[in-house]
Amino acid sequence: MKFRTWDINLKVRLFGEALLDISFWMVFPFLTIYFSESIGRELTSLLLIISQVLAVFTALLGGYFADNFGRKRMMSISVIGEGFGFLVFAIGALHVVDSPYLSFAGFAIASVFMAFYQPASQAMIADVVPPEHRTHIYSVFYMMINIAVVIGPILGSVLFYNFTTETLLAIVCADLLLLFLLQKFGHETAPLLVNPDLQKEVVRKSIGAVLLEQLKNYKVIFKDKIFFLYIIAGIIVSQAFMQLDLLFPLYIKEVIGASNLFAFHFTGEQLFGVIVSINGFFVAALTVVVTRWMSHFREKFVFMNSSFLYAVAIFLFGISTGPWGAICAIILFSFAELMTVGLQQPFVSQLAPEDKRAMYFSAAGLRYTLGKVIAPLAITLSTLIGYTGTFTIIGVLALVSGLIYYYMYSEFEKQRKVS
Repeated sequence: MKFRTWDINLKVRLFGEALLDISFWMVFPFLTIYFSESIGRELTSLLLIISQVLAVFTALLGGYFADNFGRKRMMSISVIGEGFGFLVFAIGALHVVDSPYLSFAGFAIASVFMAFYQPASQAMIADVVPPEHRTHIYSVFYMMINIAVVIGPILGSVLFYNFTTETLLAIVCADLLLLFLLQKFGHETAPLLVNPDLQKEVVRKSIGAVLLEQLKNYKVIFKDKIFFLYIIAGIIVSQAFMQLDLLFPLYIKEVIGASNLFAFHFTGEQLFGVIVSINGFFVAALTVVVTRWMSHFREKFVFMNSSFLYAVAIFLFGISTGPWGAICAIILFSFAELMTVGLQQPFVSQLAPEDKRAMYFSAAGLRYTLGKVIAPLAITLSTLIGYTGTFTIIGVLALVSGLIYYYMYSEFEKQRKVS
């Protein structure tokens, strides 16, 4: 599907979200350091958990709002809310205000509204792109996100700490630009809004009814033993890869610190920006190659060894006292991530009955949403038992997830033989 044939909604989103993602990744990886320095690790950990719990409930409602109130409308509301949140963050960061709690409130507001954006955005692609071209379009947007992960942290490592308020205001401006593009060039694609006949057939439900229905649906599908093990293993291993934005920046700043690398001198924050960018570069450059390579192996061993490699990377990171050890760890870490990128959605589609496929995919997202709720506890744990003990526990959890994946696939293979 050539770019010139793309629906205008897709072109607007690709440009606007590229700008927004680069702006976002200039800030997001450094927030753990920023808030830990101003309000302490324990409180930062608690507030991150609370903000992610709110985002979980928002994500549950995102699809409902996008279907009933429109993709364009919910994306616009999300962008406005995110921009407002970062504006509050910027005000709290002003020297005359200097309120980390106000800044965190702004970040929490932005997180909640960001959770509204993705369901509407993903649904819009399905609305305007024929099924045979969707994989290509999704891959283009995925590649764009990873390019942002490369560029954003490098810029942020220089700009965020030196020009905090200005950087946050730049994100607000990016939100306003995307809002303008959505309003000027975007058009509604939600079936319920573009087809009046469908509206007559649909009974609108209250928000409470939607939440209750979602919980009932999850209860039904979690009776699927294989799928339940898949979710549990995913939540456990997510504690490893989510530390890239939580524990890694603190460790690099406090333990590795300022370093010389490639004949350049980097502060701890700048070195972390380089580490995150290396991860983004590997994921952006090697996703297709590694996915094709992994297709030659049994999925049971791919998922298990991915978790084991996460464990090795975490252990290596936890004993690194210089930049090269951290770089070796992040390369292994990136490869562990790449091993399963192309296998997760196909596996869920194999498990899901046709009439419950969307439900299964939605529930599969709990690996990350619930993982985000638990992962910040590592920050508190590091203050109690130190970095070495914390990284050891996270590494052991990654090993446990690998064993669960192995058992899960063994049961899945037995199930397929019986059927």
